[in-house]
Amino acid sequence: MAELSAQAGSAAAPEARGFDAEAYMHGEADGSQSLHMVVDNLHCPSCVNQIESTLKGYPGVMDARVNLTTRRLRLRWLPSKANADDLLDAVIAQGYRLTPYDPGLMTEAWRAEDRMLLRCLAVSGFAAANVMLLSVAVWSGLAQDMGPATRSFMHWLSALIALPTVAYAGRPFFRSALGALRNGHTNMDVPISLAVILAAGVSLWETVSEGEQVYFDASVTLLFFLLIGRFLDRRVRGRARSAAENLMLLRAVAATVVEADGTRRAMPVGAVLPGMTVAVAAGERVPVDGVVIEGRSDIDTSLVTGETVPQSVSPGTTVHAGTLNLGAPLQVRVAAADEDTLLAEIVRLMEGAEQGRARYVRLADRVARYYAPVVHLLAAGAFLGWFLLGGVGWQPALLIAVAVLIVTCPCALGLAVPAVQVAAVGRLLGHGVLVKAPDGLERLAQVDTVVFDKTGTLTLGRPELANASEISKTAITRAAALAGASRHPLAQAVLRAAGPVPVAGDVREEPGMGLIGTVEGMEMRLGNREWCGVELADSDRPESELWLAVPSAKPIRFAFRDQVRNDAADVVATLRDRGLTLELLSGDHQAAVQDVASAIGIDAWRAGCRPADKIERLEALSAEGRRVLMVGDGLNDAPALAAAFASISPATAADVSQTAADFVFQGEALAPIVQALDTARVSRQLVLQNFLLSFAYNALAVPIAVAGFVTPLIAAIAMSGSSLIVTLNSLRAKLEPKP
Repeated sequence: MAELSAQAGSAAAPEARGFDAEAYMHGEADGSQSLHMVVDNLHCPSCVNQIESTLKGYPGVMDARVNLTTRRLRLRWLPSKANADDLLDAVIAQGYRLTPYDPGLMTEAWRAEDRMLLRCLAVSGFAAANVMLLSVAVWSGLAQDMGPATRSFMHWLSALIALPTVAYAGRPFFRSALGALRNGHTNMDVPISLAVILAAGVSLWETVSEGEQVYFDASVTLLFFLLIGRFLDRRVRGRARSAAENLMLLRAVAATVVEADGTRRAMPVGAVLPGMTVAVAAGERVPVDGVVIEGRSDIDTSLVTGETVPQSVSPGTTVHAGTLNLGAPLQVRVAAADEDTLLAEIVRLMEGAEQGRARYVRLADRVARYYAPVVHLLAAGAFLGWFLLGGVGWQPALLIAVAVLIVTCPCALGLAVPAVQVAAVGRLLGHGVLVKAPDGLERLAQVDTVVFDKTGTLTLGRPELANASEISKTAITRAAALAGASRHPLAQAVLRAAGPVPVAGDVREEPGMGLIGTVEGMEMRLGNREWCGVELADSDRPESELWLAVPSAKPIRFAFRDQVRNDAADVVATLRDRGLTLELLSGDHQAAVQDVASAIGIDAWRAGCRPADKIERLEALSAEGRRVLMVGDGLNDAPALAAAFASISPATAADVSQTAADFVFQGEALAPIVQALDTARVSRQLVLQNFLLSFAYNALAVPIAVAGFVTPLIAAIAMSGSSLIVTLNSLRAKLEPKP
């Protein structure tokens, strides 16, 4: 701890870092501070472990996670116990370069590094071809009695090409390795750099001493193939980069603000405040969350709902940042902007899911942590064994050690889990499913029982008028004139059934009773049966209801029923076909629960369940050895969502329920639940396959390398190939899972 503090205290000041940490900090609801950075020179799992262990050594650090795929550092701490500058400087003191997280800048930095790698690749490829030609000439000359002077000249020509090439094209590996060694630790680039330098150094020694064998061709060609592997690995991983990072690119940079006098001016989205009015032209993305106050249009909401059918919007409709205005110009009253929008919240949920540490990830991290010391001991043992016991010279023994250093690179193991996780999370996002819990996919793949809530989950949570055919058009219109003054769900259902109706001007709402106002010159009431003068003897009907009381007429009953989601029955049948056991637990009355259960095909159901009853049932199922997925949305479901083995809630759920859930799905369909389950199961299979591929590669390659049958060149090809195979296998998680 003292060592870390000392390092931080002597590290870079803000101007030396190039940025001020305070400018990028975000306050969290629990009083903590968070910061998102990009680690520029991050290449392997041991780097991830080094950074995380360094930061977690500080008191007050609540969370420190590094995403190997996106190179993003997510840091959260208590400001009363830790200082942002100290934390960042401690990472910089370990030899890592930090820059503020900015999707646009990060994309440009990624491209710049790609260009640098391409230049190194081109130089090493050109040099490898020419050195190989010289080597072929030497090999041919040895068979035809080439003289020592000619052979030495060829070796010096090879050195003249190879040594500058190694110095230039080896920079991606050398910089990373030097930074690690300078700060007292190793990473996977240390053995790679050691292997390349040793091969070139031995060759230079042989050239100076006029020996017969040099390995310039091996060192340069080795570097060429290592660079090919790194470049292809970056390009393949680029396709699987964070879905959240891609989402941030949908965020508008500027917004057109409409002033009170009607003038318009452009301003950065970060400067837009709630209450302002922004104009959104046709074809533009909505820059903020807010409510439409002028204009009618169609909005592409697939980003939020996962549905491809555009949504019609008009005054009073809520719109979200990142959605696309397809039709006519709109004016939107700002409710939230920049980091407070739904789009920013989706990004935070996605990052939390991608950067999490599930059981498989922790296993990969532990293996990678012990990689460096083990592989160096193995290479040293191979050298000593062949030199002392194998009866070979020090040069062949050294080349065997070099091959061992290269072939044991743990790239494939380090990518085994993150690549699958990123691909799966991105695929689910395309179907409107947000992954919140770090180990959510891992747990979801193991569920064998699904427990549903009813209202708002199997149903839309939006009551509709059920007996409209029994009510006259005049009565519905009169009721709507009163209902337009209320936001009560039943009143809104009356409005939907009536269509556009002028709202009565003198309507007042009596809490707990209903609405009263003058319609057509008469005082009318819309509310509960007692307030409207209806005899209680008719109370045996279970549906929700309102009554319209008109002077000198019999009260008219408006019955409401919550609509079952359109695909609920199909989803239930599909889940049953997947071998899952299904139950319905609801706090609603028995008749309503029975109707829904019968309509969608769930045989096991319970009505009148309080939150404690639901938890009791989940605990009973758990005691039977079942792994339960809870699907719920209400405040009363939050405890059950938190208690279940895995949980998912709709985006319309209460905030506390969404917080407790592992997944949140968008839209009115239940199909995302099936897609999430299928994706989780496929992801689990891919992770296990990746582990198997990684261990099989090492089990096969290491003994062969130690036995002396693998040259450094072949080792480089094998190592790069194993990483690419694992990454390509992981990208299968982006494909549609098969049942």
